[in-house]
Amino acid sequence: MSYFFGRKEELNRLSRLRRLKKASLVIIKGRRRVGKSTLVEEFAKSKKLISLSGLPPSPGISEQKQRDEFGDQLCVQLGLPRVTFLTWSDAFRFLGSKIQNEEVIVLFDEISWMGGLDPSFLGSLKTWWDQEGSKKQGLILILCGSISTWIEKNIIKSTGFVGRITLVIHLKPLSIQESVAFLRKKGFMGSTYEILKILSITGGIPWYLDLIDPKESADQNIYALCFEPANQLINEFQTIFHDLFEKKGEIYRKILLVLVDGMKTRQEIRDLLMLDEGGALSNYLNNLVAAGFISEHYKWSLKTESIGKQKLYRLSDCFLRFQLKYVEPYRDLIEQGSYKKAATGKLPGWDSIIGFQLESLLLTNRLFLFNALGLDPSVVVCDNPYFQTPTTRRRGCQIDYLIQTKMNSVIICEFKFSKNELNSSVLGELKEKSNRLSIPKGFGKALALFHIGGVSAKIEESPLLYRIVDLRDLLEDPALSQSQ
Repeated sequence: MSYFFGRKEELNRLSRLRRLKKASLVIIKGRRRVGKSTLVEEFAKSKKLISLSGLPPSPGISEQKQRDEFGDQLCVQLGLPRVTFLTWSDAFRFLGSKIQNEEVIVLFDEISWMGGLDPSFLGSLKTWWDQEGSKKQGLILILCGSISTWIEKNIIKSTGFVGRITLVIHLKPLSIQESVAFLRKKGFMGSTYEILKILSITGGIPWYLDLIDPKESADQNIYALCFEPANQLINEFQTIFHDLFEKKGEIYRKILLVLVDGMKTRQEIRDLLMLDEGGALSNYLNNLVAAGFISEHYKWSLKTESIGKQKLYRLSDCFLRFQLKYVEPYRDLIEQGSYKKAATGKLPGWDSIIGFQLESLLLTNRLFLFNALGLDPSVVVCDNPYFQTPTTRRRGCQIDYLIQTKMNSVIICEFKFSKNELNSSVLGELKEKSNRLSIPKGFGKALALFHIGGVSAKIEESPLLYRIVDLRDLLEDPALSQSQ
């Protein structure tokens, strides 16, 4: 990134550790490109930082090469002659000998690459921390990585590290407001609609946002980043899957393809992929959730306010969804320079595409939706996309986003992302959904419409709607572009 943006809460949590005046062990996990290393660098400004990173997995990378790289990086940063370590215990002891009782931040970046090949790595690290590292006042050791499943299994949930971890940060993409301000700070002067186009594909990932050329339109940027031959993101999808899942990448890819067009239950995914019964699918799904690529949503009972046992899985990563559905199928044509339909916004069915992508973006920004509705999060019982299955006594329905509150009310939220003004036909759609939704006796219903292109006078004046939310009003606040 060319500059740092946002992350106030995470920086505050890290800064608190400095005031404790004792050694701290921190875990930072999160999706590739989300800004984990950049967060540490920002936190360590004006402080002593030793940053050590593992080598990416590739043929010929051995345990010893990882240790050699560790030693080389350490000695370069400390201005020392090159040192060779035959064991990780030697490496950690040498590092410890160069740290006094001083304020220093040590970052082990991509720790799964660094130690994944050597079964003694974590045991050596744990022993060194217990015997030496934890006794160094002012030391903050940060273990960082993109492979959240490895970190969860081997560190966070490992008995060897129980009681030793001071802080865990799961770094998420920037919020919608932060992403808008990021682009404005870069100098992007396009409309809110154009910005939301960009966000619907980048999903608030800082590294992707930093690739945006502020002198070009949203369509030109999207074409350059996704569809132009030799574009900057052409290998991003394959790299993500290779780094995370290696030889099992294909089964993960198939699961995501099943989820591209909507949420599914575990059994629906199993049936569509014709997988055998057993725990393997549950493990795959849990790994995708831990990686931040899919989210799990529980069905719930409006009457009892209780969450059901059945989960629905949703592809929540905007970039992966766009790549799987609209880029990967045309990869050969893109590489040959023959796929011109995407140029200057001529992608087939673009209005439909942007609608699905923006719905996914909003569902990862729940607090944004609550604020838009003037809703205190503490009064929310449950909120999710909602599916009402048909029975002999009721019809089925699907709600983009349903919020149940402690005041025995439900808010039916509809997302409409046409760049043109919405006409009164929308009212009929909303009324039909409201009529179909079965709610407990004594409950109230409210309808909320989120839009980007304006609404007709009939919609504006309709008593049917509890809230009409124009995203342009929320995101065009001049103060937003100045805030961080």
